[in-house]
Amino acid sequence: MRTTRTRRLRLGLTALSLTAVLTSCGLGTSGGYVPTAELSGELEDVQLDGVEVSVGSKNFTEQVLLGKMMVILLESGGAEAEDLTNIPGSSSARQALLEGIIDFQWEYTGTAWITYMGNTDPVPDVRGQWQAVRDADAENGLVWSEPAELDNTYAFTMTREKSERLDVDSLDDLKDLPAKELSFCVDAEFLARNDGFRPMLDAYGIPEVPESRLKTMDAGAIYQAVDNGECTFGEAFATDGRIPALDLVVLEDPKPYFPKYNLSGVVNEQTLQEHPELRPVIAAVTQRLDNETMAELNKRVDVDGEEPADVAYDWLLSEGLIRQP
Repeated sequence: MRTTRTRRLRLGLTALSLTAVLTSCGLGTSGGYVPTAELSGELEDVQLDGVEVSVGSKNFTEQVLLGKMMVILLESGGAEAEDLTNIPGSSSARQALLEGIIDFQWEYTGTAWITYMGNTDPVPDVRGQWQAVRDADAENGLVWSEPAELDNTYAFTMTREKSERLDVDSLDDLKDLPAKELSFCVDAEFLARNDGFRPMLDAYGIPEVPESRLKTMDAGAIYQAVDNGECTFGEAFATDGRIPALDLVVLEDPKPYFPKYNLSGVVNEQTLQEHPELRPVIAAVTQRLDNETMAELNKRVDVDGEEPADVAYDWLLSEGLIRQP
């Protein structure tokens, strides 16, 4: 266990290192307020007194929410949790983890495999993809927890009315639709990717879509465009809060075509060796999260305007993992 002097030195170095990592972005981490609580239920006997962990996250809603969950759980168990959530950019967050600036963050298997590790071909099954990134990151002194059911991968959505009228609930159904129903909204990156739009059409035997039925727009605008009827099908991220807010239907990907982006907790190996009691805390979250749950939590922040820390606290409370002091 780190001594107080060692901890103070580390905090000083952390501040300097993180500042250097983030300076070029002109942004900082969120830190700040998290509600206080006590561990409860299956975590009630977990003792975290004296444990010191820095928690990072990327700077989009889902990541900040997940980071706040971990900070709340750690502090509820008596740990000293350094809140370094909201690091701008995936690369900066990854670098902070590799350099030991942060001890823990939530990560997605597909992001690590393709973006960080430079692979072009995803592993098609959930466990195989997780094992691949787990084994590769072991060389970096990082440990991946068991994956959650949550899979924030690419997806396609449509309105519930059209799903029922056209009898479509899967990408495999699209090849049988009349050409007039095959209109799509996608963003420029997905259109250009070698694992993006046109290869998806080929994979599912969907006829080539003419430019007149293909709209390119910002990813964030696609959800409303689908709801407004500008296109029948829209590219999406599977856990986006606008999916439940607009009551959109996510089409199944039975092949599957899209890479797996299952959530895992990634922790510094030395930190985990010193504090194995962190394992059940991480597992308590991953065992409970699926796409529907995460999309609803994201909606409360992005659509309803609630604070991430409050949404994280309410969910942990509702799951019986914490109780009010």
